[in-house]
Amino acid sequence: MSLDTKTFMESIKQVKEKSKKRDFSQSIELIINLRDIDMKKPEGKIQEQIELPHAIGKPAKICVFASGELALKAKKAGADLVMEKRELEALAGDKKKRKALAHTYDFFIAEAPLMRSVGKILGSALGPKGRMPTPVAPTANIAEHIKKCRKTVLVRLRGQPVLQCRIGTEEMPDKQVLENIQAVLGRLEGRLKRGFKNVKSVQIKTTMGHPVRIKV
Repeated sequence: MSLDTKTFMESIKQVKEKSKKRDFSQSIELIINLRDIDMKKPEGKIQEQIELPHAIGKPAKICVFASGELALKAKKAGADLVMEKRELEALAGDKKKRKALAHTYDFFIAEAPLMRSVGKILGSALGPKGRMPTPVAPTANIAEHIKKCRKTVLVRLRGQPVLQCRIGTEEMPDKQVLENIQAVLGRLEGRLKRGFKNVKSVQIKTTMGHPVRIKV
């Protein structure tokens, strides 16, 4: 599979030009159709958190489970929600709130000593969505972990041989969109059993626009 930069740049320009202007900032989404993948085998259980070179315009919402000083640092670093142990344990008897939490936040970070409680209380809500927390030490630089999550996308197969994720917005410079696409494809090349030979097609689209197939 060719990753010709010129071809990708032309496709990015095309998808932006074809997209009707809306009263909101549209995301640009990457769609990768796979082939020769057995969804029942490990090769078909793709689930990757990929850090992109550039933030995708619409920051991921991050929830941190922490206590004491780490909780204070997480709040200072701009985590969207910080839950201490008492608040976490209060969710044990409220299925509705557990589901809402899993739906609202994109990424979860947990202080390592709390991981057991998080798994027990929220595992059934976060696990199916591929959002189990990343464990960190109580002394971790939580600001750096949060910053990394802001530029991370979750890519996973969900019953069909198709991978899809946001890689930018229509206002982003074309070169940054390209570099984000390259980051995703580069990770998948190493993850797929036959590399790019397992890729049937690559498309990009805006939120409300029609897909543009990238010639590869």
